[in-house]
Amino acid sequence: MAKRNSRPWIVSDELWSLVEPLLPVPAPKLVAGRPRVPDRQALCGILFVLHTGIQWEYLPQELGFGSGMTCWRRLAAWNDAGVWDRLHVVLLKKLRSAKQLDWSRAVIDSSHVRAARRGPKADRARSTAHGRAASTTFSSMDRASRSRCL
Repeated sequence: MAKRNSRPWIVSDELWSLVEPLLPVPAPKLVAGRPRVPDRQALCGILFVLHTGIQWEYLPQELGFGSGMTCWRRLAAWNDAGVWDRLHVVLLKKLRSAKQLDWSRAVIDSSHVRAARRGPKADRARSTAHGRAASTTFSSMDRASRSRCL
């Protein structure tokens, strides 16, 4: 079994070689100021925040990942550019070719794959007349006041 990385926010050279080509080319700076935080450092900052669960604003500066706001902006820009979707495909292909995918632990739900509107005809017979399930949260009874004093 592979040794687990005690610092999973540190990006290995192997992983960086897969991520770097997917990143958009940064636009030229319009004003002088601080130099741009390198993408690899920003990615490490993003992974640190996601791994530890700290708030972006509390990302420790001494780690050298840039500010939390810098990392958050980079995350948003890469998300808008479709980096994560492309990286997901690249990693799946790599793992599949190495026969390292363990489908016994896979989970899928409607946040990843759109659910079908209707199932097979046999399932339709069980639905209500209007094609919707009966509400379990609505009651036709008048709502009682929670206050005992009126």
